Amino acid sequence: MVFAPVSVEATDVIGDSLEQVTSITQFSDVYPTDWAYQALSNLIERYGCVAGYPNGTYRGNRAMTRFEAAALLNACLDRVTEVTDELKRLMKEFEKELAILKGRVDGLEARVGELEATQFTATTRLKGRSVFVVGANTYSGSDTFGFWSVPMAQTMNGAASFNYNFEIDLDTSFTGNDLLRTRLRAGNFQNSGFGNNYLAINTLESAFQEPALANTFAINRLFYSVPFGADVKVALGPIVRMDDPGMLGLWPSAYNKGRILSLFTFAGAPATYNFNALGAGGGFTLQRLFGRDNLRLSSSYIAVNGQFSNTNPNDAQTPGVLPSSFSNAGGLASEATSSSWTTQLSFSGEQPRWRWGVAAAYTYSRNLSFPNGTPRAIEISGPDSNFPTNSTSNVGVSAYLEPLTSGVWPSISLGWGYSSVERAPYMPVYRPRVQSWMVGLQWAGKALEGNSFGTAIGQAPFVTNSGVGTPRGFPVARIAQDSNLVWEAWYRWQLSDHIAITPAIYYAWQVGGEVGALSPTGLGTTINNLGGLMQTSFRF
Repeated sequence: MVFAPVSVEATDVIGDSLEQVTSITQFSDVYPTDWAYQALSNLIERYGCVAGYPNGTYRGNRAMTRFEAAALLNACLDRVTEVTDELKRLMKEFEKELAILKGRVDGLEARVGELEATQFTATTRLKGRSVFVVGANTYSGSDTFGFWSVPMAQTMNGAASFNYNFEIDLDTSFTGNDLLRTRLRAGNFQNSGFGNNYLAINTLESAFQEPALANTFAINRLFYSVPFGADVKVALGPIVRMDDPGMLGLWPSAYNKGRILSLFTFAGAPATYNFNALGAGGGFTLQRLFGRDNLRLSSSYIAVNGQFSNTNPNDAQTPGVLPSSFSNAGGLASEATSSSWTTQLSFSGEQPRWRWGVAAAYTYSRNLSFPNGTPRAIEISGPDSNFPTNSTSNVGVSAYLEPLTSGVWPSISLGWGYSSVERAPYMPVYRPRVQSWMVGLQWAGKALEGNSFGTAIGQAPFVTNSGVGTPRGFPVARIAQDSNLVWEAWYRWQLSDHIAITPAIYYAWQVGGEVGALSPTGLGTTINNLGGLMQTSFRF
């Protein structure tokens, strides 16, 4: 069977003088730019019904008669018929087997349709994060007296250290829209200079250790989040935190890539977004308030010691330590428990070039220490032997503005927090006041080739008014000399989708606040902290 162009005068090309070809490349006068190149190639490779001249040419531009065209077309159709006959023979030979397969496929399709309509197979996805931190602190200043002094700080926190934090999340879904999260976590930061063993202000965001023992895996999260309709999401669990899915409508900060000092993790209001509130509880998020997609209302309650039944306040804490670590009393909504109730109203949106958000939150906490702050602020926030119970009203106002495209403009995050503490049995005359704030800038995107850079400045919670009353023999509303100022900068190299290296530096002025400024002659001394570290993050 052959198919080649011929002229009216040269009909003898149809015959033995034509040579069968198996590839279009055998023709020297056929090029990929020819309009019929693909059609000719298909006829050669699929059906083998094309031949050329002995000199290796096809002569595609030569004319042929209609009789010649009919004869050549018939030759190719004969080849198609041969292939079709072969397929029919095979189908007849395997008719029984094909019928069995068809029945099985029909059955499987019916079962798949039933499953898709009525069920969702539970699936569990594993995610992990490991952080290595190598770094050191050094202290300077004029304070040489007492526990909060430069010599003591150098002794307690002066050595370089190598620490880690490791997390594994098991995220399970039963319907495709819900979430059951189980988190296992381990670390060894408790006796590190970055782990709040001496000062809270220089605590890292990644610093973690189980209270009982270093290098010990324990369940750090266990909660279930599920939507109700299109507008409401609810979360509930024995170990849940106020920023987990379903508990908070909006995290009002875009300063989130570097994750260095924990102070800048709380959107300027550590007392309001208090991560020490980790325990039994639940919350909800209304995602479309008044029918507005970008207006949200959320509220959550957490009892740190919610697993206990002992309600004796005297058993609820050990003086000088966080109640959640060593208490044997608590319960849900009892006087003895450490608890937090947070309500947030948030508003967010997106423009062609910018994404933004703003949130106002109120947290009422009982017997719960601040996660960060000066020694004086942390001291007054938690219960102790003199004040077995206390309560704190905390307000946080935060906002961010983030560019949608990379360039010279950074994201800007602002936050401010205010707290009023009431300490029994002397309330209302003993009511200290505490404030905090932060400003964070972050550059990211293609301009940095996938990397990011950030810097932030702010004040950790510090006492602005000690609120001491006359029943204790002090002047009314004594103004505290408590203050601090903290700055950090970092650059995050994103080596791959899973590995990032972040060198960072920070400096904190008057990290001891008022107690760091005390000396035998009164106030006026200083203690400052310079720290540097290299943080490597692995995600999988």
